[in-house]
Formats: sequence, C-alpha cells, structure tokens
Amino acid sequence: MFAKDISLVIFCKRPAPGQGKQRLAASVGRTAAFQVAEALLDCVLEDAAQWPGTVVLSPASESDAEWAAGQAGGNYKVVPQSEGNLGERILAVDAQLRDEGHHRIVYIGSDAPEHNQEVYERLAVLMSDHDVVLTPAGDGGVTAMGSAVGWGELETLPWSTDQLGMALKRQSESAGLSVGCTPVCYDVDQLSDLQRLQKTLRDDPRPARQTLLRITGQLLEEHDGWK
Repeated sequence: MFAKDISLVIFCKRPAPGQGKQRLAASVGRTAAFQVAEALLDCVLEDAAQWPGTVVLSPASESDAEWAAGQAGGNYKVVPQSEGNLGERILAVDAQLRDEGHHRIVYIGSDAPEHNQEVYERLAVLMSDHDVVLTPAGDGGVTAMGSAVGWGELETLPWSTDQLGMALKRQSESAGLSVGCTPVCYDVDQLSDLQRLQKTLRDDPRPARQTLLRITGQLLEEHDGWK
C-alpha cells in the first residue's frame, strides 16, 4: 500500500454538454461526449475513495468550488484552479498545498480510467527514490505527475502536445532532479480510445469502470466505432 503522506490532486472540469472532450465530441456528438465525461469523472472518484492520504479536487474555476465540494459527500479538500495555461494552474495549486504542509503530491486528470492500483502503487514506490515521478501517456503527454520537491517553470512547457512528457522529464533533469517513470498509460480523447477501453476494461470489476465500459460500448455500436 502506498504511503499516507502522498496527496492526490485531481484536476477536473465540471461535466457539461459542450465543455471538454471536444475531440471526442467531434466524433460522437456533444451529448455523448458529456456522458463519457461524467463516467470518466466517476472512475477517478472511484480511485480517490481508495486513496489513503489527502485527496484534493481542483475544479477548473472558482464558480465550480461548491460543486466539487459536493462530490463523494464532501470528503475531499477543494482548491479551485486559477487563470492561465495548465502549467500555471498546476503551479498555483502546488504552491498553496506546499504552504499548507503537503510535500509529496501526485497530480492526475479525470480521463485516464486505465489507472489502477498497480499504477498508483508504482508511483508511490518511485516517489521514495526520486524527486519527480511521471506516468507517460501513449500520446506523448502524461497521465500522472508527482513531485516531492516542487516544480520548475511549468508554464513554459508545450502543454496539450505530444512533446509534453519528454519536455517535462528534460526540464526536471536539467534542474538536477531525479525522475522516475512508470509504464505507459493512456487517456481518453477520441473514438479510438473508446475502442481500446473495450479490451482493457473488460475484466476490470470496479463498478465505475463497468459503467464506462457499457456507455462506451453503446456509443461504438451507434457510431460504427468498430470499423
């Protein structure tokens, strides 16, 4: 089991039709993409319920703070994101948490349902020996990033590109920080990702994953996603 002093921060958007998952919406429509976004959020909250340390929900704006506080009975700390690119927003949340005494912090989004206990435990093991830990994404980004010492100039990195993962690793190493990486994981951005989920989550017994599997299976049938 991973250490209780590792805090988990979930960067998330409040699911709403037309908000988020735009690449997926281009293939399946706004309503269907909204359904997937809701199911993805349920998956990450399913993981959060098993996290032994502090869980922080970081909604995209201050206006969604009350919504975030209501998730899972309000058992999580809520730290809304600020303005700026993703790097600037992570830095702002990170600074607040470290000022409050959190030292080992892992950041995830809400769109990597193939994360499992093994992924999280591997991150925790790596954090015992490294300053920075990363879970590379199949598209070149990352699905999880953690640090025991803080971050460099995240605002200058190529966010939302296939260069992000390598840039994050290089920047950390250039700052003299040791970096540990888990095996590659995947996030959900487009129709082909839903196809992959039908295989990787088929035997996953977690309830939210099974709900996601059912929803995405129906969408693939409706949109000929298997072709």
